[in-house]
Amino acid sequence: MRAMIALVLVALAAIGNAAGARAQDLAGAKDHPMISRYPSAVIDRFAEEAFDDHTLLTGEVKGKTAASSIDLEGRVTEIRYWIAAGRSSLEVFSNYREALGNSGFETLFSCKNKTCGGRDFNHAAVPYTPEQGDAYDDQRYLAARLTRGEGDIYVALYINRAYGIGGAKKDRIYVQLTVVEVQPMERGLVTVDAAAMRDGLQQEGHIAIYGILFETDSAKVNATSRPALDEIATLLKTNSELELLVVGHTDDRGTLSYNLDLSRRRAQAVVEFLRLEFGIAASRLEGHGVGFLAPVASNDHAAGRALNRRVELVRRRQ
Repeated sequence: MRAMIALVLVALAAIGNAAGARAQDLAGAKDHPMISRYPSAVIDRFAEEAFDDHTLLTGEVKGKTAASSIDLEGRVTEIRYWIAAGRSSLEVFSNYREALGNSGFETLFSCKNKTCGGRDFNHAAVPYTPEQGDAYDDQRYLAARLTRGEGDIYVALYINRAYGIGGAKKDRIYVQLTVVEVQPMERGLVTVDAAAMRDGLQQEGHIAIYGILFETDSAKVNATSRPALDEIATLLKTNSELELLVVGHTDDRGTLSYNLDLSRRRAQAVVEFLRLEFGIAASRLEGHGVGFLAPVASNDHAAGRALNRRVELVRRRQ
């Protein structure tokens, strides 16, 4: 598959120079396996998260508002390169754009200089640094997507000339490359056993269960939920007088009415599963949904939304 082959940028500098530059990279930094660097480029900033969120700009920015953008979740790799003097932002940008296009990436948005939104776009596209801040007179940007069955890949490419600073860095070209490999978060890694559930209910009156998972936009219980449901059944069977409210919670994506209904149906699905699979009396369980009305974290980032999507067990007083 073409997309799985590392992109090869047009070589405009000697291979020996490129190899020498690599020795100066930030410790621990590396190229993304699908996108090679521009010859002579050196990595001076690098970050990689196995699962995080990223807002991809797909339109002009005015003030703090983008005309359009896409919220993404998955593996996020951020690499910043600087390139030896003598190259232009257009030259570097054109090589990246050509290489991405040849590998099947679709351009979602592209802009240059003040047509991107000037200083507002510059500040929204990259963290402020002396090398990249206020570079709106010589900035170029490209947002692109590669569609794959195993998960789409998105690229944000921001290139500028550091004309606003002095010294050795003046007029260098800087490349900020962000690659997001869209994928679902790996879930169900932490389970709470029956004893911990009992203790939580006795001490706090409720406990959050993160091991109960559902199909996307559905109340169908995922098969990976079985260990958590086994523990709830054990809890109920070893505490015969215990009665529970099963409460569904969501993140804030979608309308309140939609999420109230979805969380209610999911809670009811858990009640039915415990009744049918484990023989727990229906009179001991009551399902309710509160949508996103009781968050435990911010919905502004992927990690917070994951914490808000949960099932809680609440002790019902007799």
